[in-house]
Amino acid sequence: MAKPLPDLWRIELSATTESLALFEEALGPFVDTISWFAVGDIDDPDVAWRIEGFARRAPDRPALVSALSAAAAALGIEPPDPHHSRVPERDWLADNLRDFPPIRAGRFFVHGSHYEDALPAGTEPLEIDAGTAFGSGEHATTWGCLVALDGLGRRRRFHRPLDVGCGSGILSLAMARLWPATVRAVDIDPRAAQVARFNALRNGLGARVRTSPNHGYRGFFVARGGPYDLVTANILARPLMAMAKDLDRHLAPGGVAVLSGLLGRHFRAVLNAHRQRGFRLVRRIVVNDWQTLIIRKG
Repeated sequence: MAKPLPDLWRIELSATTESLALFEEALGPFVDTISWFAVGDIDDPDVAWRIEGFARRAPDRPALVSALSAAAAALGIEPPDPHHSRVPERDWLADNLRDFPPIRAGRFFVHGSHYEDALPAGTEPLEIDAGTAFGSGEHATTWGCLVALDGLGRRRRFHRPLDVGCGSGILSLAMARLWPATVRAVDIDPRAAQVARFNALRNGLGARVRTSPNHGYRGFFVARGGPYDLVTANILARPLMAMAKDLDRHLAPGGVAVLSGLLGRHFRAVLNAHRQRGFRLVRRIVVNDWQTLIIRKG
């Protein structure tokens, strides 16, 4: 059993569907973990959202307000008023595991290490605990990518997959489950690369998922494994656009990319950045305005 954290702070703020991604990004540097949930009917386009983060020390409120104000100014709206409070001592790991139910995404069944029931027949199980690295299947972008991979797996076999911005490694594990290929997984955060490696070993896929800290497509680790016939990149809209040229250089002709981490307002910009490189849209998956794009080269 994990030791309780003696000093923990909760930071909460409100957002709209339009501002959710920017406020989540602005809050990120001030907390150790972050989540969000709808306050009302999730299918309502005007639904309100609540962003909640936890930190091991009291936040620097002036810096936090400044970061949120800059994000709000980019959208031309009023900044939110963040609230922070000290949280009573609890075993947060145990609570987090209890609050992480199994998730179905296509044929994938994503569950935590606390799950003890029988695995559903005909599913591909992925054991992932919610933690410091992004990607436990709960976020709409991760869910969309898993559904996209499930669909691709029913039509085609891939031999050289790459996962850019791998986080927990969940998409790398999914690709290794679908195809007998060696998957390369990179993340700019060295901790995420370590978590992805741990999750690959835990799921019995350590021999076929190779991880490394890496800034996008740069470096020998990515170059050595290419050209790739499948690339996943569940990051953010601006990095996706900025790396369209790199994707074109590392993806083989006829290769497929699964891109996510963008909202509806970013869809055209991200798609056009890749169309200029000769990519075409194959499929679009939308979950609560979060977009997952499947594009093909050539």
